Amino acid sequence: MSHIILGIESSCDDTSAAVVKDTWLLSNVIASQQVHKDFGGVVPELASRAHELNIVPVVSRALDLAGVSPDQIDAIAFTRGPGLLGSLLVGTSFAKTLSIAIDKPMVMVNHLQGHILASFIREEGTPVCEPSFPYLCLLVSGGNSQIVKVNSPTDYEILGQTIDDAVGEAFDKCSKMMGLGYPGGPIIDRLAKEGNPERFTFSKPHIPGLDYSFSGVKTSLLYFVRDAMAEDPMFMENNKEDICASFQKTLIDILLDKLVKAAKQTGIKEIAIGGGVSANSALRERITLEGAKRGWKTYLPKLKFTTDNAAMIAVAGYFSFISGERAPLDVAPVSRLADY
Repeated sequence: MSHIILGIESSCDDTSAAVVKDTWLLSNVIASQQVHKDFGGVVPELASRAHELNIVPVVSRALDLAGVSPDQIDAIAFTRGPGLLGSLLVGTSFAKTLSIAIDKPMVMVNHLQGHILASFIREEGTPVCEPSFPYLCLLVSGGNSQIVKVNSPTDYEILGQTIDDAVGEAFDKCSKMMGLGYPGGPIIDRLAKEGNPERFTFSKPHIPGLDYSFSGVKTSLLYFVRDAMAEDPMFMENNKEDICASFQKTLIDILLDKLVKAAKQTGIKEIAIGGGVSANSALRERITLEGAKRGWKTYLPKLKFTTDNAAMIAVAGYFSFISGERAPLDVAPVSRLADY
């Protein structure tokens, strides 16, 4: 029996709604907020206000594109967290109101679970290519850097995670430090394509086990640029492509080193990536090359499913729904979630 799930995503600054039939995508609508670029980062109050304006038309548009009426929905999946509390409140409140209005159950979804399961979003006209369980997922975003063992769509085990900054945060903060703009990841990725990744060397942390650390890499870059510009004020402008390429390579080296260790320790050769940083072209290339070298089967989500979107929330919600999970009407959003 097929199930139709409406997904709602409002964890940060993108308001998104999607409709899936099982894991087949029928629609995916995203309203992005451009105002935050002027502030060099997301302003929580502005984000929540924009969600209030966007959520009704976004959900309505998603249903229209899917050709689905509210009474045909089997469940409403929404992001409970982690994320900005004000933004999450808008999505959660809307899900509750709609649930009461159409008498349909709710399913709460961990935002990170959505990123992990992004490879299971199916689209008409696209070959189905999904990892087999168990698989390893390198989850990399602005708020998280984790290696997760995925035993089933609802069973996860964190093997390693950052002990300080996330890799996406490192991209953004260093881009801001260099005066390149926000969001930093895409900017550094673009400039790095024109640079020499071997020209400069930045320090790498020595963290035991499978955990990550990126604060030291940021500090290394900061001191390097400060000292170089003390001698030549134009150093940054004249060398930004090489700096970006070298910095990006350092971050990817750190990510891949631990992922290779995790694959060896578990014996798992099914490897997926997810999260906003999984859109990075150099990371996608390195994962693919590493997979070919080590006999991995690698799974890279489509670029449109790497950023925050409701399609991944709807698919994650579908798996939770068929496993019997339901959210009570008194459920509250949580800015931080301890686990999956």
